[in-house]
Amino acid sequence: MAENNEFFREVNEDYRRDQVAQIWRRYGGVIIALAVLLVAGVGGWRYWQNAQRAAAETASEQFDTANRLARDGKVAEADKIFDGLEAQGPAGYRLLARFRSAAEAAKTDAAKGAAEFDALAGDANAGDGLRDLARLRAALLRLDAANPAPALASLQSLAAGTPFRHTAREMLGLAALKRGQYDEAGRWFDQISADPDTPQGLRQRIEVYAAIVAGGPVTVTEAKAEPAAPPPITR
Repeated sequence: MAENNEFFREVNEDYRRDQVAQIWRRYGGVIIALAVLLVAGVGGWRYWQNAQRAAAETASEQFDTANRLARDGKVAEADKIFDGLEAQGPAGYRLLARFRSAAEAAKTDAAKGAAEFDALAGDANAGDGLRDLARLRAALLRLDAANPAPALASLQSLAAGTPFRHTAREMLGLAALKRGQYDEAGRWFDQISADPDTPQGLRQRIEVYAAIVAGGPVTVTEAKAEPAAPPPITR
């Protein structure tokens, strides 16, 4: 019985060797090609990772250099670096350069800066947080425009639960105060007070705003002119 088992085992091993040999003769080239592609793919992936890391490090150094130049008043040199990052830098630094460009434009032309922030808000490649930040910056630049309605509408949408809701509600409340709409201002300030995530610094400012709302509009009456005193009698 043991001899039979040994015989069958040897037959099975010979059969498997023959099958492997047949498979290798038929598909050996394909297997080698796949192995080469696998090795090349792993090598290419590692090369791409290293290239991305090097590009990010270079962009970080350039961004820091440009910020330092801007702080030192060398705006033209800083702008040249920022423009290069915006055109050819890694995705993250391109966005940072665009935000910086929009902020700089807003210093001299609010409408132009708001338009650049609008472009960032509509960029599908930016994350939701950055797009909301761009919407906020654009709305703040337009609050003092001749027609602030679009800015107020944008702030109201941001006040409905986004990470920037605190700033949006504060600005909406202050805008209402400026228009003399004390009840509306109070409603926005109440939302800030009721939000458990409101930053402590904003809660302290809300106390001041609430006092202004409670005081209501200030009525200024024109003072009546006092009758002139008679001239002194001279003898």
